[in-house]
Amino acid sequence: MSDQPRERTATYHLLHAGYVGDNVASTVALVRDGDVVLVTDPGMVRDRELILGPLREQGVAPEAVTDVVFSHHHPDHTLNAALFPGARFHDHWAIYEGDLWTDRDAEGWELTPSIRLIRTPGHTPEDITTLVGTPGGVVAFTHLWWSSDSEGDPFATDLDALHAGRARVLAVADVIVPGHGPAFRPTDRTPR
Repeated sequence: MSDQPRERTATYHLLHAGYVGDNVASTVALVRDGDVVLVTDPGMVRDRELILGPLREQGVAPEAVTDVVFSHHHPDHTLNAALFPGARFHDHWAIYEGDLWTDRDAEGWELTPSIRLIRTPGHTPEDITTLVGTPGGVVAFTHLWWSSDSEGDPFATDLDALHAGRARVLAVADVIVPGHGPAFRPTDRTPR
């Protein structure tokens, strides 16, 4: 099975570009495809309004978010999940909705024909990447990179797996949205 999303009809908007240093904040994004309104990694930010304000500017109420994807379970990527009370939550092995826990492997899971999850361990054994087919190409929301200028990962649990995951994502992605920074094109490492 190819990692390429089958369609390219989704759109995305970066709600908050994360950072690491003395403080830490996750990169949070909005993806829309048909009836799916998805937020990726709603984790730590200085103020929740840094997520909610840009979401409102995109015409989306928190209650309208249908799905949330966690790249992994560190608090800096999950802390603000409760902002989205009506969402289904996706991680590496299940979908959570209300009090329903549905087991499923994230590998190859399609939320829509344009939104696919794949396993990309390295930072943690449970990391996943969200691949989104847009009219402009495939966008990868991932923690395989901390930022556009990060070569390593000081907290990686498995560097070999991290590098294998990067190669896998680079084979399909036109744009990378890292865990803690603005989007970049892998061909030129230019933030976008």
